[in-house]
Amino acid sequence: MNIEITNGRFIDPAAAVDMPKTAIFIADGKVAAIGTKPDGFVAEQSIDASGCVVCPGLIDLGARLNSIQAELAAAVAGGVTSVVVPPDADPPLDEPELADRLVHRGEEIGKARVLPLGALTLGLKGERLAELAGLKKAGCVAFSQAGKTVVDTEALLRSMEYAATLGFAVWLQPQDYWLSRNGIAHEGEVASRLGLAGIPVAAETIAVGTIVQLVRDTGCRVHLTRISSAAGMALIQRARQEGLPISCDVGVHHLLLTDNDIGYFNPHARFVPPLRSQNDRLALSTAAAEGLAAICSDHTPVGADDKLLPFGEAKPGATGLEVLLPLTLKWAEAAHVALPDALARITTAPAEVLGIEAGTLAVGSTADVCVFDPAESWQLTPEALKSRGKNSPWLGYMMTGKVKATLVGGRLVYSA
Repeated sequence: MNIEITNGRFIDPAAAVDMPKTAIFIADGKVAAIGTKPDGFVAEQSIDASGCVVCPGLIDLGARLNSIQAELAAAVAGGVTSVVVPPDADPPLDEPELADRLVHRGEEIGKARVLPLGALTLGLKGERLAELAGLKKAGCVAFSQAGKTVVDTEALLRSMEYAATLGFAVWLQPQDYWLSRNGIAHEGEVASRLGLAGIPVAAETIAVGTIVQLVRDTGCRVHLTRISSAAGMALIQRARQEGLPISCDVGVHHLLLTDNDIGYFNPHARFVPPLRSQNDRLALSTAAAEGLAAICSDHTPVGADDKLLPFGEAKPGATGLEVLLPLTLKWAEAAHVALPDALARITTAPAEVLGIEAGTLAVGSTADVCVFDPAESWQLTPEALKSRGKNSPWLGYMMTGKVKATLVGGRLVYSA
């Protein structure tokens, strides 16, 4: 279908393009032209983007799909056109058939693209290596333990050696098992006052230090997920300056909230890793602003019953797909980050982490497009969410930035 999107502010962070009142023309699922209509182009559908921004579709580096149909609908409602799915499903994605089924189910639904992470080890138990080559062939973009730590360092070394020989990337959430196993909140004044078992920053830095050394030894390409501390980010920055193939991301909630937001045992503010101090939040914000870290939603839909529990028993996580854009805009305003640079953290940067041709609207590229009104406000309520997860520390708050249309492969998959 031929589609024209007119009168919008066109931003393509990958090409450093920011143009007002620009038209984009889409044909055969690709970007056919920008600005000037191609010869012979006849639009079958027109989208008036007056007052809106037209940018590449968002790429989310971490979203759990407890109900795939509902969560993919939530994704496109949030302008997200590709979602990376961790392997900690039930059962874990440790067999090619499971990954293949997930990818095909996503294609059948026809909303956002599904990019699964295969389990690094069988059952995510950190012992025996999963069938990486078969999982890759089935559509897995990389291999991960999700939030499960490989306690046996030798097993992690052998896994990274094997992945390196095949050119596969390994995604790891750095968290020392022994220092974090009994913890609930950031080890600090708030946890002490509330009587909550703490998780020290050392749980992250020790794990990051171990992984960095193993990257030196193996040459394995590693992506570190959900970094939560200033000290952890500093270690990653030094490793990158050393030239090691390491990238990282930060959950958008960690850019805006701290352990003080636990308040009086608010279960919606329980995350893994935990919300940390104001100094940690500021360091993460600076890293994202400078392009060291990509931003993701860390979307974790949790049932109401699992949140209506005491803080220490409540299931961690929050819904994120539909608020990734407005929360990124909120962060950018507070951190004085220009809009194109903020959008780069949720488009271009994730595409670079994945090593895929996405996150751009250059002529000839796949037409994954997000059209949003950066000034429209809306209230985050359970009824406003398409996700089955209605859990968020932002419930009741006003969000600024509303998606008006989402295209995947040149198909209009969402329209407000």
